[in-house]
Amino acid sequence: MEIFLPTFTVHRVYPEDIAAEIEQPNLLDLIQRFIYKQQSHHGHDSDSDSSVSALPTFYGKITVYPSAVATFHAPSDISGIGGMRRERIRAVKSWRKGPGRYDTIFVNTDPSESMEGMEGLEVARVRLFFSFSHDNVEYPCALVHWFSRVGDLPDDHTGMWVVEPDITDDGEPFTSIIHLDTIVRASHLLPVFGQGRVLKTLTFTNTLDTFTRFYVNKYIDHHAFEIAF
Repeated sequence: MEIFLPTFTVHRVYPEDIAAEIEQPNLLDLIQRFIYKQQSHHGHDSDSDSSVSALPTFYGKITVYPSAVATFHAPSDISGIGGMRRERIRAVKSWRKGPGRYDTIFVNTDPSESMEGMEGLEVARVRLFFSFSHDNVEYPCALVHWFSRVGDLPDDHTGMWVVEPDITDDGEPFTSIIHLDTIVRASHLLPVFGQGRVLKTLTFTNTLDTFTRFYVNKYIDHHAFEIAF
């Protein structure tokens, strides 16, 4: 499995200059926390563990990308040479001259691979792909909003896991920065519609912002079926 950031259509900005645009005023703080975790090998759930005084400083620019490309082995699907498949994961404020598109992804949270299926994966939504350099180390990253699994088993009727957005006490999405190499591939979420009526104004562009629970669609392709059990 490999994931990389294409080098076309990129721009360099200071974190403070793009923070308002992506509605993430604490972007610089998140970058500093990410550097701290990379240097001390903590997971994404330790964001609150480090005090501000212990965080490394960062004064540079970041390079912003509209997408990332994931390549993985999926011989059961329509794939290329050697069963390799490639897909593009997007995080853009306007998609094909319309509303923004911020794809969801599977994140590998168990590097030891001791857990299988969804027990070793988490779901997140990408808000920004970017890279930066600190102490002569290049960090390709993604700013993500996290989802959590609902329950300890997949849904009885569909066989799919259910997830819901992680929300802070302030009502904001739980957000952090992850290294690009923890991304497995794109995920596909289906709304849990419930018993109410669906508004006619609902479109695919605002589904992820409208519903509160989602099925992790393992039936979207063979590879997803093999990993999201």
